[in-house]
Amino acid sequence: MSADKPTPSSRASRPLAVIVMAAGLGTRMKSELPKVLHPICGRPLLAYVLDAAASLAPARVVVVTGAEHDEVEALLPPGAERVVQAERLGSGDAVRVGMGPLAGFEGDVMVLNGDVPLAGGELLAALRRHHVDNTARATITTVVLADPAHYGRVLRDGNGNVTGIVEARDASPGELAVREINVGFYVFDAAELRRFLPTMTADNAQGEYYLTELVHRFLHEGDRVAAFLTADIEASMGVNSRVELAEVTAIMRARILKRLMLDGVTIEDPSSTYVDWGVVVGRDTVVRPQTMLSGATTIGAGCTVGPGCLLSDVEVDDGATIVSSHLVGCRVGPGCTVGPFTHLRPGTELAAGAKAGSYVEIKASRVGRGSKVPHLSYVGDTTIGEDTNIGAGTITANYDGEHKYPTRIGDDVKVGSDTVFVAPVTIGDGAYIGAGSTITKDVPDGALGVARGRQENVEGYAARRRARRRDRAEEP
Repeated sequence: MSADKPTPSSRASRPLAVIVMAAGLGTRMKSELPKVLHPICGRPLLAYVLDAAASLAPARVVVVTGAEHDEVEALLPPGAERVVQAERLGSGDAVRVGMGPLAGFEGDVMVLNGDVPLAGGELLAALRRHHVDNTARATITTVVLADPAHYGRVLRDGNGNVTGIVEARDASPGELAVREINVGFYVFDAAELRRFLPTMTADNAQGEYYLTELVHRFLHEGDRVAAFLTADIEASMGVNSRVELAEVTAIMRARILKRLMLDGVTIEDPSSTYVDWGVVVGRDTVVRPQTMLSGATTIGAGCTVGPGCLLSDVEVDDGATIVSSHLVGCRVGPGCTVGPFTHLRPGTELAAGAKAGSYVEIKASRVGRGSKVPHLSYVGDTTIGEDTNIGAGTITANYDGEHKYPTRIGDDVKVGSDTVFVAPVTIGDGAYIGAGSTITKDVPDGALGVARGRQENVEGYAARRRARRRDRAEEP
């Protein structure tokens, strides 16, 4: 046991390092994707743990991964380090590997599981304060569950002091009756942790080095081990299967929706509304049922979105209305109307007051201010000016089988229904296009473009046809 006993005031200024254990294969996920990279509300679950750790402003962050987890590199915040646990020998070994870059570090070391995304920064800050206030050499985080299931049990003596932690698979029937479980978040004195790491053994059912064994080393040496008992049951929820992934995702989604509603957004039916982490929605916007908002989507104030909408990486300005439509990688300007049953594809921009109506598909195009594509049309690789109306059934034929070509339609153009623009083609300002036309040449400003066969009426045709049919039926 260390001779000197630091006071809380002397401990408060000690630097903090964080080790995140993220090397698990997640075999119960039955997936080729590393467990910590499975998405929760649009981002990998490890990202939530890293955010919580970063909120503590630690001096060092070390993430322990498997050798095949190179994808984790992209998630690491500036200054964080990745180390590889070459052989998965348990949580104790993961901490041993994580302490490698921390040689010589003096202070406290917080150890976190990379698959517990619901524990936020406030909880971790409270854990650190508890460790400091109790002048502990080691602090564990615990919670009481009605059904502790497979979690390790926390053992205490008659005075409430921690006497040990036993893994569920190694516990006796009496120990399994304990409902206080080890969450898996720890704070250790770095020097003491470094001293005890070489003494670990793998004398257990799994043949692994348990991190909990280090806690026993602290206890055996007479070092104070504190228990931070939290009432936040959700914080203890790890992800070890796709069932648990769905359960944690539902909780995270509810938190996101609650925050939006408290910020002035109307969510008509939270049970059928899906909003990813990072999506921004302005005040007085109404999100109607069966709507999904994902990626880097931002929605302004006073909008209506839904029912039945999917928006991914979409920017929507104030006052827009989007009904029963699918939008990806596009921008919808202020006061625009979209839908129902509209598909706006990447690179599409609707300027202020523009309309993309029912059964319209637009790709890599700009629809100018006040212009309308009301219904049943396809617009691709096209620039449409201001105050132009595109008639029903219009198509921009932008692909010849090898290359894409642009169409340019000017301001104040009136396009008749059932028009085909064969790109590349330019329509001048103020032009008119006759319904049913196939336009293959440029149309000048103010001109009428018509490209269709001349109508011819054959008088008496119906009566003669009926007579021929009658004569054939009477033949022997």
